[in-house]
Amino acid sequence: MSSGRSRKVNSELSALLRLVDDPDDEIFGTVADRLLGYGKEIIPSLENLWESTADEQVQERMEQLIHRVHFNDLQQEMLDWSRLEQPDILRGAILVAKYRFPDLNVPSIFAQFDQIRRNVWLELNNYMTPLEQVNVLNSILYNYCKFEGQELTKRETKHFFVNQLFDSKQGNAYAIGAIYLAVCETLDIPIFAVEVPRQFIFAYIDTLHSFFSTDREGVQQIQFYIDPTNGIAYTQKDLDMYLRKINATDRESYFRPLTSRRVICKMLEELALCYRYQRDENSADEIQQLMQLIIMDEAD
Repeated sequence: MSSGRSRKVNSELSALLRLVDDPDDEIFGTVADRLLGYGKEIIPSLENLWESTADEQVQERMEQLIHRVHFNDLQQEMLDWSRLEQPDILRGAILVAKYRFPDLNVPSIFAQFDQIRRNVWLELNNYMTPLEQVNVLNSILYNYCKFEGQELTKRETKHFFVNQLFDSKQGNAYAIGAIYLAVCETLDIPIFAVEVPRQFIFAYIDTLHSFFSTDREGVQQIQFYIDPTNGIAYTQKDLDMYLRKINATDRESYFRPLTSRRVICKMLEELALCYRYQRDENSADEIQQLMQLIIMDEAD
């Protein structure tokens, strides 16, 4: 940018910032829209203005503007992620966490995850049964990392965010599940989230091949199910009993592997419910907006 254009931009920015305390909401709305057009580069100026004023109304306006800048950026990141051919589950979970923690240290999350992935990889070998592989995963996640699963019924938004999972060692099925699935994704362990009503649960899906079959795809068969809250394995009989207990119909529509997009949508859906439970309707509505970005993209 030329020095002349730079001075013009700085002059316009200074003029806009001086109008932030205008009592006329319509004028402030126009100013806010112009400021948002600058994107993330406006944040340091907004933070400086927040620190230099004692007016609580102006500070509140600054906080709202900063949040809107971060949220606009997050919406674009979520859309870009969902448009990938095979969006990875960990990146999706990080984007969910960035709603609450926009300045999240993403490289640190990836570094901590990579240590988990490496520890699991060192313990695996080609001769392990499916259940033995799961025992390795469970040992690393719940014993070595000491992850402690929290029930969704607690309605705690903090239990959804992977950065807080690493910090506090506590998370719900979605936070721990995102790490669990990401490890399986990177190590080619055939564990997937599956569609089961009112539950977020995984299945170990083996692909069986017959010597006489001409079907190269093979037949997918679920060996057992896993609760990501604690790593406990369940049989098909256990799941069938559960479905009968809740009077579930259309059983054929269940037990299908979920895409990463669908997992993140379910995660956002539950997070929105938690915000509504806490009567934070604005946050719930914004989470719904993030969901819609993924849903619309998946429908294209």
